[in-house]
Parts: sequence; structure tokens; C-alpha cells
Amino acid sequence: MNGCVPESEQAWTVGTAPGIFPSVGHGIALFRRPLEFLNSLPARGDLVEIRLGPQRAWMVCHPELVHRMLRDTRTFDKGGPQYERLRALMGGGVVTCPHAEHRRQRRLLQPPFRPSGVAAQTEVMAEEAASLCRDWRTGQEVDVSAATLGLTTRLISRLLLSDSLAPAAADEVRHCLAAIVRGLFVRTVVPVDALFRIPTPANRRYRRAVERVRELIGAAVAERRRGAPRDDLLGLLLAAAEAGDDGAPVTDREVHDQLVSLLLTGAESPSMCLASTFSLLARHPEAERRLHAELDTVLAGRLPEADDLPRLVYTRAVLTETLRHSPPGWLFTRVTTREADLAGRRLPRGTTVLYSPYLLHHDPASFPEPDRFLPERWLEGEVDAGPRGALIPFAAGSRKCIGDLFSMAEMTVALATIAGRWRLRHPAGRIAPPRPGATLGPRSLTMICASRAHAPVGTAQHTVALAPGAAPAASGAAPAASGVEKTRRDGDNGVHHA
Repeated sequence: MNGCVPESEQAWTVGTAPGIFPSVGHGIALFRRPLEFLNSLPARGDLVEIRLGPQRAWMVCHPELVHRMLRDTRTFDKGGPQYERLRALMGGGVVTCPHAEHRRQRRLLQPPFRPSGVAAQTEVMAEEAASLCRDWRTGQEVDVSAATLGLTTRLISRLLLSDSLAPAAADEVRHCLAAIVRGLFVRTVVPVDALFRIPTPANRRYRRAVERVRELIGAAVAERRRGAPRDDLLGLLLAAAEAGDDGAPVTDREVHDQLVSLLLTGAESPSMCLASTFSLLARHPEAERRLHAELDTVLAGRLPEADDLPRLVYTRAVLTETLRHSPPGWLFTRVTTREADLAGRRLPRGTTVLYSPYLLHHDPASFPEPDRFLPERWLEGEVDAGPRGALIPFAAGSRKCIGDLFSMAEMTVALATIAGRWRLRHPAGRIAPPRPGATLGPRSLTMICASRAHAPVGTAQHTVALAPGAAPAASGAAPAASGVEKTRRDGDNGVHHA
């Protein structure tokens, strides 16, 4: 960290870009070239001033400063333009609530996300993943983005609502998410409310998607109240609403807000990670070969079970490297609740502070050759939060994502199930880079599937070999702990933070 660098160099102001809409400031650069813009900032210091519309904001560019901020949730609370928009969508649930409310809400929601609760869901995860790819045919083009989002929507809705969200409703949620994540991103980087009150087609799509998700959740809750109690998160919330919670009763509004928050965040980010994983594997055949070899050895064609997860060491390394290379949750905001010192700069109360897992994950000081996809990074000994604590796609501190164990388990099971049966290849032609929205990942990824029973090993369309000097396959990787506990150690690996 630049502890000995003068304050004037630690806090560098990016001048407002000339041209039309000068009040938008760096929101335009973030919108048009977000990843390039982010990667340009660390060279300017550990704390960089930018402009989001008329607002002055600060980007934190060093992992130690980010961890300091994330562990001081009383001072750096959830807020800023991102969470103002998220609260309009999700209300005051665990993802968006202020510090004062978080501990009570998290304790209430924690049981299904504990290791035992996640392990109990493994069979459902495997069944859903197998169902997803059961009818694929060699040579068929598959919309991988839609397939993975459909899978994760079904899995999180079953955890939250059992079968109260019908298949058609779950599919409708998936369609609504596309409009919501696009709208959330532009509202974060260009926080000029007047622009979003104009009845443009995009603004109308966003508002309608938000309203429809609320309607679907409301209908599921109403249907459950008329039926028998169920052992899921909705049942937990309804029981708490009836019994009261330490003198603070759970209201109908909180029930609704928690379900919307967890459904949307629990569907979107894991689906983006899985789609990115299949895209990256298709471009790195040696990593794919090692993955297939492990799956053939550990599973031998059967569906994964909870006891298999700790043995899927390379499978987890592939997912961890995807979360580093293409973190679904790539940009977040906080707001100071009181005057604070950060990197030698005094920040007044109400200051917007940003941090980016993508920026930290692509800093060569933490991850040499950051643009290369190298699962082997995670096979050397016991790696916790990455070099210097730089791997944080699930955040850190008390507001680390409540669903980190569930997400890692479902992604591991889904990848093992699908890759155990199919190879996915990019069609010939240029592979478009993913364009960030509220999350980062491919949103219209079409790939060609080939049954592993018929495709020769090593054949691939449009694959890219590992560059010379790539790390060799690690031998004798350190054994993992139990599946869900190993996930906890890797847990600083997307999503909107709970």
C-alpha cells in the first residue's frame, strides 16, 4: 500500500471528460468502457476521486484499504447510488439494509445457508442440473446464459419457496432479471434521476420488470398463507412473523423484501459465473481436460453427492479462478455515516466510496498475469482469501454474502454434472467480450454441445491454447476439508453482499 506516498498522489482526481453531458462525469466512461476505466485507476493511487453525475465519489484501489472499509460497516455502510436503486427494487432486506438492521436480519435468515442446510440441498442441485442438459443433442446450439439462469433461478426459488413459485413464474423471473440488471447498472454509474423518469422504452421495461417480480413474489406468499406450512425460508419467515423476533416482529413487508432480495441476487450471480466458466473452459482445452479427468475419476458418470464435493478439488479451482477472472459482482458502493480517514484522506459524512472486485482481481501485484485463466493458481497449498486478501467476490467482514456456501455448492454441482456429460464449444467467429451490467458475465452466450461419449478428447472449435510458460498441472494438490467447510474457507470468492 502506498503508505509513504504523499496525500496528493494517493488521492488523484480524474478530470471530467469534455463533450456533451459534462455533468455525467465518469459515468459515461464506466458505462462505455467500464473494465478498461477501472484498470486505469490503480496507477493513480490507492484512493482515486471520480465523478458520478454531479456527485463526487472515491474509488478504493488497494486490497488492504478495501478490507478495512468492509470490516468497518458502522462507518462504511451500504449506501450510495447503487444501494439507493437496489432499495427501490428490494426494499430493506438483508442485501440492502443499513448496518443497524443487519445482525437481526442475518440471524433470522441464516439456518438454510448453514453447512448442514446446504448439504441437504445437494441432491436437488444435481437433479436440476441433470434435468437441464438431459435433452441436449450433439451439434445442438444451446443458449448457455438462459440455461444457467434458469437453473439458478429454480434452485434458489426451491430453497426459498419450495414449489410455491411455479415453473412458468420462475421463467418469468428469469426474463425480468435481464431488464433489471441492465437498468440497475446505468442508474448506478449515471445517478441522474431525471433521466430515468423519462418514459423511454428502456425505462418502461425496467419499471415493469420490477413491478412484475414483486407481483410474482406476492402471489407466492399469498398462496403459501392459504396452504400448509413448509420447511423452507418462507416458512421460517412466516413463523417469525407470527411469533415475533425479540420484540421486533417480522412484518409482511419484510417477508416480501427478503424473498425478492435473495431470489434476485441468488439467481443472477451464480448463473453469470457458470456461463463465464463454460466460455473460459472452451478457450482453455488443457484446463477442460484436467476438469474432465477429475470428474471421470471421482464421479465415474454418476451425479455428485455432498460427500463428493471435497474431492472435486480441480472443479473448485476452476470456479475460483472464474470468480477471480470474471467476478459477477464487479462494482459496489458504500457511504460514510460519519467523518472517516482513508489512505490519508479525510472523508466527510455522506461520502460515496466505491470498490471493485474486478479491479482487485486484475491487479498484477496480487495476481501475476491477471488476464490469463489459470485454475492452477488455487492448487498450491491452502489458499484463503488470495494474495493480500485480494480475492473478494463474496465481500468480507460481517456483511459477507449470506449465500456464499450455497452458491459455491450449486456451482460445483452444476459444473460437475454438466461437464461430466457434455463439452460446450463456441461457434466459429469472434467471441464477444462480456459487457458488464449490474453483474459481469455473458448474457447471450450460445454454444454448441457435444456428448463426451462421442467427441474425441482434445477436439475443439475456436479454442485458445495456454500461453507459453503457463503453470504446469499441479500434482498432489492439498486435500480439501469437507465440501461446505472448504467452501467457507474459499468464501471470499459474487454477488450482492448480504
